[in-house]
Amino acid sequence: MKRLWLLFSQTVTVLVAAYFVVATLQPDWLRRGTTRSGAGIALIEAPANTAAAGQPAAGSFSAAARKAAPAVVSINTSKAVRHPRSNDPWFQFFFGDQGNNSQQQQAGLGSGVIISPDGYILTNNHVVEGADEIEVTLTDSRRARARVIGTDPDTDLAILRIELDKLPVIVLGNSDALDVGDQVLAIGNPFGVGQTVTSGIVSALGRSQLGINTFENFIQTDAAINPGNSGGALVDVNGNLMGINTAIYSRSGGSMGIGFAIPVSTARLVLDGIVKDGQVTRGWIGVEPNELSPELAETFGVKASEGVIITGVLQDGPAAQAGMRPGDVIVKVDGKNVGNVSELLTAVAALKPGVAAPFNVKRADALVELNITPGLRPRPQRNVKR
Repeated sequence: MKRLWLLFSQTVTVLVAAYFVVATLQPDWLRRGTTRSGAGIALIEAPANTAAAGQPAAGSFSAAARKAAPAVVSINTSKAVRHPRSNDPWFQFFFGDQGNNSQQQQAGLGSGVIISPDGYILTNNHVVEGADEIEVTLTDSRRARARVIGTDPDTDLAILRIELDKLPVIVLGNSDALDVGDQVLAIGNPFGVGQTVTSGIVSALGRSQLGINTFENFIQTDAAINPGNSGGALVDVNGNLMGINTAIYSRSGGSMGIGFAIPVSTARLVLDGIVKDGQVTRGWIGVEPNELSPELAETFGVKASEGVIITGVLQDGPAAQAGMRPGDVIVKVDGKNVGNVSELLTAVAALKPGVAAPFNVKRADALVELNITPGLRPRPQRNVKR
């Protein structure tokens, strides 16, 4: 036992002595990863990536960005704006025809997503609204004039088309499968600095009653979205399109971690409607809905705690012809519960014009079923303010 202890002590003594010599004469040997720069400076480098060549590091979104980014384009718009006083007689007197015809070019900036090899691009209506010229720039620096195929102000979506070959195309995902907490990337051209990718999570689903669009069913995300990102892509970690970035909540004009995107499921419906029929076909019943409150329930004498109360019915409209009255509370549309005005608008819009659908209505203290044949929703007279 004494011999083993003596051997152990001698071994430790030799190792300590060796360490002291190396630490004094060649300290770099003890620094793992240390290399010398061209100027002889000792530097510490990260260990070589053990992943296969070309594969992203663990936790990296580079593969998703590489897949989706080429299909996200920058959109530049311009429109001529007449001088606000060009019709003023005194203005014309001093400046003549030159003043009368004076125009200023107003430029706009946004993003878009190529969704088809045929050159179709999804973007926001407010990005291209009123534009005289629209130019699309791809990530490979190619440029092309775009023409508007159609717009849908109710959802703030627009369809453009360009004529170029070999276009990169994004893969459409299933936005209905998203869950709160899923990781997402926002890709666009914020402030015109160039294509930018930001990451975050899905903060909420089905956001509505924001006063942004007529039909709202937003994906909320904390991925940074800034001016210029409008019309860009919200993608999942596989690089598949989940939504079209549309708006932000901000007090400063920049990102505050609350951004909104239109689900790709909604965008597909708008795309098919515009390309096939030239417009999106939605149902309409001709009523004035309001959020149900105790005061309104008491005013109309209805005993209901949930649903949407109807405060006005258009004469000879679809709802009036089916027997709906002011004070009725709609609780179901075609078997689907409705709890607020936004849900009612979405449910009615989804109905096929000319095809009757059941409406469950609370009237006074009775439950009534009305079969309403919706008409075609009229085109909006003006765009929603934003």
